[in-house]
Amino acid sequence: MGALADLDDVFARLARSAFRQRFTLAKREREYIRVRGKETVMAHARVFIAQRLAPAHPANDGKQTPFRGHPAFLAQHATATCCRGCLAKWHGIPAGRVLTANEQAHVVSAIERWLDMQVAGNRSGVQQSLQLL
Repeated sequence: MGALADLDDVFARLARSAFRQRFTLAKREREYIRVRGKETVMAHARVFIAQRLAPAHPANDGKQTPFRGHPAFLAQHATATCCRGCLAKWHGIPAGRVLTANEQAHVVSAIERWLDMQVAGNRSGVQQSLQLL
Protein backbone atom coordinates (compact mmCIF):
# COMPACT_ATOMS: atom_id res chain seq x y z
CA MET A 1 0.00 0.00 0.00
CA GLY A 2 1.44 3.37 -1.04
CA ALA A 3 1.38 6.59 0.90
CA LEU A 4 -1.59 8.91 0.65
CA ALA A 5 -1.01 11.88 -1.60
CA ASP A 6 -0.41 15.13 0.26
CA LEU A 7 -3.55 17.27 0.01
CA ASP A 8 -1.51 20.40 -0.79
CA ASP A 9 -0.07 18.57 -3.81
CA VAL A 10 -3.47 17.17 -4.80
CA PHE A 11 -5.11 20.60 -4.63
CA ALA A 12 -2.28 22.14 -6.68
CA ARG A 13 -2.87 19.50 -9.39
CA LEU A 14 -6.66 19.90 -9.18
CA ALA A 15 -6.21 23.65 -9.77
CA ARG A 16 -4.73 22.81 -13.19
CA SER A 17 -7.69 20.62 -14.20
CA ALA A 18 -10.32 22.49 -16.21
CA PHE A 19 -12.83 19.74 -15.42
CA ARG A 20 -12.29 19.91 -11.64
CA GLN A 21 -12.25 23.71 -11.60
CA ARG A 22 -15.69 23.98 -13.15
CA PHE A 23 -17.32 22.81 -9.91
CA THR A 24 -18.43 25.59 -7.59
CA LEU A 25 -21.02 25.91 -4.87
CA ALA A 26 -24.16 27.61 -6.14
CA LYS A 27 -26.44 29.70 -3.99
CA ARG A 28 -28.55 26.63 -3.19
CA GLU A 29 -25.60 24.65 -1.79
CA ARG A 30 -24.28 27.65 0.13
CA GLU A 31 -27.70 28.07 1.71
CA TYR A 32 -27.76 24.36 2.57
CA ILE A 33 -24.48 24.76 4.47
CA ARG A 34 -25.65 27.97 6.16
CA VAL A 35 -28.96 26.51 7.33
CA ARG A 36 -27.78 23.06 8.37
CA GLY A 37 -24.29 23.98 9.51
CA LYS A 38 -20.88 22.71 8.54
CA GLU A 39 -20.90 19.97 11.19
CA THR A 40 -24.06 18.42 9.75
CA VAL A 41 -22.79 18.67 6.17
CA MET A 42 -19.54 16.97 7.17
CA ALA A 43 -21.42 14.26 9.09
CA HIS A 44 -23.33 13.57 5.87
CA ALA A 45 -20.04 13.49 3.95
CA ARG A 46 -18.61 10.87 6.31
CA VAL A 47 -21.69 8.69 5.80
CA PHE A 48 -21.55 9.14 2.01
CA ILE A 49 -17.89 8.10 1.95
CA ALA A 50 -18.43 5.10 4.24
CA GLN A 51 -21.40 3.86 2.22
CA ARG A 52 -20.60 4.85 -1.36
CA LEU A 53 -16.81 4.94 -1.63
CA ALA A 54 -15.25 2.83 1.15
CA PRO A 55 -16.34 -0.66 -0.01
CA ALA A 56 -13.81 -2.60 -2.06
CA HIS A 57 -16.23 -2.70 -4.99
CA PRO A 58 -18.77 0.12 -4.60
CA ALA A 59 -22.08 -0.25 -6.40
CA ASN A 60 -22.04 1.64 -9.71
CA ASP A 61 -18.43 2.68 -9.20
CA GLY A 62 -17.66 5.62 -11.42
CA LYS A 63 -21.28 6.73 -11.32
CA GLN A 64 -22.13 6.54 -7.62
CA THR A 65 -21.73 10.24 -6.85
CA PRO A 66 -24.50 12.55 -8.07
CA PHE A 67 -23.59 15.92 -9.55
CA ARG A 68 -26.16 17.73 -7.41
CA GLY A 69 -28.32 17.37 -4.33
CA HIS A 70 -25.73 17.93 -1.60
CA PRO A 71 -22.66 20.18 -1.22
CA ALA A 72 -20.51 17.13 -0.46
CA PHE A 73 -21.33 15.61 -3.85
CA LEU A 74 -20.00 18.70 -5.65
CA ALA A 75 -16.96 18.65 -3.39
CA GLN A 76 -16.32 15.01 -4.26
CA HIS A 77 -16.23 15.80 -7.97
CA ALA A 78 -14.11 18.91 -7.45
CA THR A 79 -11.59 17.02 -5.31
CA ALA A 80 -11.51 13.79 -7.35
CA THR A 81 -12.95 11.80 -4.44
CA CYS A 82 -16.04 10.77 -6.40
CA CYS A 83 -15.09 7.21 -7.37
CA ARG A 84 -12.38 4.65 -6.79
CA GLY A 85 -10.74 5.38 -10.14
CA CYS A 86 -10.32 9.04 -9.27
CA LEU A 87 -9.08 8.15 -5.79
CA ALA A 88 -6.40 5.96 -7.35
CA LYS A 89 -5.38 8.52 -9.98
CA TRP A 90 -5.39 11.67 -7.86
CA HIS A 91 -4.90 10.49 -4.26
CA GLY A 92 -2.86 7.31 -4.62
CA ILE A 93 -5.53 5.15 -2.95
CA PRO A 94 -5.77 1.86 -4.83
CA ALA A 95 -9.12 0.41 -5.89
CA GLY A 96 -10.24 -3.13 -5.17
CA ARG A 97 -9.99 -3.08 -1.38
CA VAL A 98 -11.91 -1.49 1.49
CA LEU A 99 -10.76 2.01 2.40
CA THR A 100 -9.02 2.23 5.76
CA ALA A 101 -10.21 4.66 8.43
CA ASN A 102 -7.19 6.84 7.61
CA GLU A 103 -8.05 6.87 3.90
CA GLN A 104 -11.66 7.74 4.65
CA ALA A 105 -10.44 10.60 6.88
CA HIS A 106 -8.21 11.79 4.02
CA VAL A 107 -11.21 11.89 1.64
CA VAL A 108 -13.35 13.74 4.18
CA SER A 109 -10.51 16.21 4.78
CA ALA A 110 -10.33 16.94 1.05
CA ILE A 111 -14.08 17.53 0.93
CA GLU A 112 -13.99 19.78 3.99
CA ARG A 113 -11.06 21.78 2.66
CA TRP A 114 -12.81 22.38 -0.67
CA LEU A 115 -16.07 23.39 1.02
CA ASP A 116 -14.20 25.80 3.32
CA MET A 117 -12.42 27.33 0.34
CA GLN A 118 -15.68 27.71 -1.57
CA VAL A 119 -17.39 29.41 1.35
CA ALA A 120 -14.35 31.71 1.69
CA GLY A 121 -14.36 32.48 -2.04
CA ASN A 122 -11.09 30.71 -3.01
CA ARG A 123 -12.03 28.54 -6.00
CA SER A 124 -8.70 26.91 -6.77
CA GLY A 125 -7.34 25.95 -3.36
CA VAL A 126 -3.95 27.28 -4.32
CA GLN A 127 -2.48 30.27 -2.54
CA GLN A 128 -3.21 33.26 -4.70
CA SER A 129 -0.61 35.91 -5.47
CA LEU A 130 -1.25 39.36 -6.88
CA GLN A 131 0.12 40.10 -10.31
CA LEU A 132 1.66 43.55 -10.36
CA LEU A 133 1.71 45.39 -13.67
